[in-house]
Amino acid sequence: MQALALAVMASLFYLAAASWQGLTLVRRVAPQPMLVRGLSLLGLLCHLPLVVSLFGHEAQVLPGLYTSMVLISAMAVAVLLGVSLFKPVLGAAVGVLPLAGFALLLAVTVPASPPAEALFPGIALHAISSLLGFAVLAIAAVQAILLGLQNRALRHHHIRGIVQALPPLTSMERLLFELIWAGMALLTLAILSGFVFLDNMFAQHLAHKTILSLAAWVIFAILLFSHHRLGWRGMRAVRWTLGGCAVLLAAYFGSLFVLEVLLNRG
Repeated sequence: MQALALAVMASLFYLAAASWQGLTLVRRVAPQPMLVRGLSLLGLLCHLPLVVSLFGHEAQVLPGLYTSMVLISAMAVAVLLGVSLFKPVLGAAVGVLPLAGFALLLAVTVPASPPAEALFPGIALHAISSLLGFAVLAIAAVQAILLGLQNRALRHHHIRGIVQALPPLTSMERLLFELIWAGMALLTLAILSGFVFLDNMFAQHLAHKTILSLAAWVIFAILLFSHHRLGWRGMRAVRWTLGGCAVLLAAYFGSLFVLEVLLNRG
């Protein structure tokens, strides 16, 4: 009951922050970054006790489906708040915060059995880099959507609303690729640490996750290379970013959903 109450409070704070930021993007209210950050931080403070509670089963905290939801949503909010202090990324709150609240509510209302594999240091490196990489790339996906909307509005000569509320197109694009570079570094660390510290990355229960993670890595690598050497940008960059994030989503949550929910192997 306490977990549900905290999840509801966190979700309400997240929704309030996302709503204000959304109204800012459509020019209905004045920008209030401190308000958005404050509400988001209150949500995160309600969220963190649920993260801490995951570490109460001795060492059995290797992320499963619902554990991953709690951890990734907290990481995504924390990264968003931290990066927003230095980069104009707060617009992504309109997508990141509601998804974090939804994931948190789902995780606490549909409990799963705790994972059985112990979190040894090497596995911890793999798990944390995987979750953090997904969180950063999830923010990149929302950034790509905003960039796509901005690009489309400019093509149709709509210079009001979201175009006025967001940073210039070049700044938005530069920020997108900075997020992708950071996410790629973490994804690379996750894949390498997995091959080093896990017994068999292509074991039956890990094969689909490994293959899809590698496929996502290739997609992002092609995008970054082509941006640097061939000048890929605009809607092409948006589509490749969203495609890579979709594959990564299938790798992280699709495989866990099949194993833990459909096949009941939690």
